[in-house]
Amino acid sequence: MKQNFTVRHGALDGVEAFLSVAKHRNFRKAAAELGVTPSAISQAVRTLEARVGAALFTRTTRSVGLTEAGERFFSRARPAFEELIAASETARDIGQRPAGLLRLSVPPAVVPTLLEPMIASFCQVYPEIELEIVASGEFVDLAAEGFDAGIRMGDLIAADMVAVRLTPSFPMVVVGSPDYLRHRTAPERIEDLRNHACLRLRRSNGSVAPWRFAKGNKAIEAIVAGPPIAHDYPTLLGAAIQGAGLAQVPSPIASSAIAEGRLEMLLSAFAVTSPGVFLYYPERHQVLPKLRAFIDHIRSQGGDASRKQSRGRQA
Repeated sequence: MKQNFTVRHGALDGVEAFLSVAKHRNFRKAAAELGVTPSAISQAVRTLEARVGAALFTRTTRSVGLTEAGERFFSRARPAFEELIAASETARDIGQRPAGLLRLSVPPAVVPTLLEPMIASFCQVYPEIELEIVASGEFVDLAAEGFDAGIRMGDLIAADMVAVRLTPSFPMVVVGSPDYLRHRTAPERIEDLRNHACLRLRRSNGSVAPWRFAKGNKAIEAIVAGPPIAHDYPTLLGAAIQGAGLAQVPSPIASSAIAEGRLEMLLSAFAVTSPGVFLYYPERHQVLPKLRAFIDHIRSQGGDASRKQSRGRQA
């Protein structure tokens, strides 16, 4: 049967005083322990007894004892009060030093290029922080989903978030494998892409992202076509390496494949520049030590690449 509960103001008033008297069996010793006067202890206990509706102590001039109601109250109240104190200390501890669960929502592309090189060192420096990295291309409500922060490219972050720069800006490059280009003419103009299979990215809102270019001071969006559509850049990159078509991806994730000759860079003169990758979190007055520790650590690992750039309140 479901019970109805009501919140009573001051429900814990007098409980600490009662527990101290019950422990010492003495009002004066309880007062000394709590740093108050004996009369204040007596008043707190009387108020508690009135609220409970039963006498909790038997008092004589020489001794203090527990009534049956007092014994039952003590047996239930003591462990509950100790749990409450422990909960308060745990919360205070989390708010004062780097500890606890740190959950980050990140796109898959940044895990190998940005996070993997510093995960081990972070966990060694901060062993009391449990780092949970949830790799997904989906945008999430950080607060509603229980995340402390997210990582995304700067142009995708809402203006009301605090953003901390993790990388310098970088170009979005068009790449294709030598096998794919062996039987096709490499594009020299943006218009030439209509003759190619172009791998496309589906955004979290369901739309397919156009390819973006810069021609002089003019920004251009090209509607391209091609059979493969993916939800993240690593999948597009892998498909391009396998010869499925051309892909437009952030240059940091393609650099090793380009250097190894598995991919060729195309249309470099029209590459648009992305603002870079940022860690972001909701605007708030206090950053918990666990998040501050992560920000400071990734800055120390990245040097100039992690210089801060903020929107809204500064980190």
